[in-house]
Amino acid sequence: MFKYDIVVIGGGPAGLAAAIEAKKNGVNSILVIERDRELGGILQQCIHNGFGLHVFKEELTGPEYAERFIDELKLLGIEYKIDTMVLEISEDKFIKVMNSKDGFMNIQAKAIVLAMGCRERTRGAINIPGTRPVGVFTAGTAQRYINMEGYMVGKKVVILGSGDIGLIMARRLTLEGAKVQAVAELMPYSGGLTRNIVQCLEDYNIPLLLSHTVVEIKGKDRVEGIIIGEVDENRRVIPGTEKYYDCDTLLLSVGLIPENELSKSAGIELNSVTGGPIVNESMESSVKGIFACGNVVHVHDLVDYVTEESKRAGKNAAKFVQGKIKEEEKVLAMSPGEGIAYIVPQKVRVSNIEENLDLFMRVRKVYKNARLIIEADGAKIKEIKRGHMAPGEMERLKINIKELEGKNFSTILIRVEEEVAK
Repeated sequence: MFKYDIVVIGGGPAGLAAAIEAKKNGVNSILVIERDRELGGILQQCIHNGFGLHVFKEELTGPEYAERFIDELKLLGIEYKIDTMVLEISEDKFIKVMNSKDGFMNIQAKAIVLAMGCRERTRGAINIPGTRPVGVFTAGTAQRYINMEGYMVGKKVVILGSGDIGLIMARRLTLEGAKVQAVAELMPYSGGLTRNIVQCLEDYNIPLLLSHTVVEIKGKDRVEGIIIGEVDENRRVIPGTEKYYDCDTLLLSVGLIPENELSKSAGIELNSVTGGPIVNESMESSVKGIFACGNVVHVHDLVDYVTEESKRAGKNAAKFVQGKIKEEEKVLAMSPGEGIAYIVPQKVRVSNIEENLDLFMRVRKVYKNARLIIEADGAKIKEIKRGHMAPGEMERLKINIKELEGKNFSTILIRVEEEVAK
């Protein structure tokens, strides 16, 4: 039986930041467990730039961003295991682990930080009709093949879904000599960041077909073509709008799912909208002493936000081990109102907030010139103007502790209020 104060599951950007912050806050007995062959997680295959603008105030590639945290982890002497699979965690923080070097291991932790990230939705999750030929990839798989393994996935490509990975791969494939025929998006708006639409599609004259989806995949041994059709407001294909695209590859960028099989084994309560654990202001889940951060909680669009959130989880995991987290019966509930899909964290104990309460959320549709209204038990406490909001871009709000201290609030509701045209 191995014993640690804190075990961090996942050695990507979230896990690395959490472990480093826990160490800086006085906990020395820390283990990071990563299932891949190296630390860094998904960042190792993201060779494009655009990372680190918030955290480091400079533009880095994914591997460069990861390297800074890996170097700091090693400098601080934090123990880690790679090529290691966590099989199960229990509510009392026992962890079953296995790798080819050490075999099967039982580990007990005083606190656990979940940082397993997320996985991509596959063809099976979206039920595309047609045959099952070679040439259908998730965008992330294609990214790993090209950027890390050195394999080209195809020459004529159609991409379904306008998530950030799909947009970035449209540019990457073009730079490698492939012809990207189109990016089709089921929704009437893109699921990616505006900067990626501009830099990855518009700059390369790649068409973005909003309110379109793949109707059928053609081909027996290899993809030979794709039929794309326009959809109505109920997302049903409009007859007569079908168009055939000659291609040998289909990439799917149709959403990400937080990796929470381990969370379920520990009996952690999950949010039905985010797919991740319900957490409080300390990033602590419904199971005492088990914390969560990064894409395992909710899908982020900026790794810088993952880092900030994970630092909070690591710091509070250290506080938990040291007995410094304040338990209180009064819990403030975060309630998503009109136009808001979800809010993280979902629960708040005001006495644990040092200065500001950081809230992350996503809106349900595209808004222009709208306001975010924050209400406490029905009374408006804050109003923030936003020129543009979209589901593909996460919103972040700060509420100063002084606005909540000494008040007997039970619920904070956040809603979108659209500007009335004059």
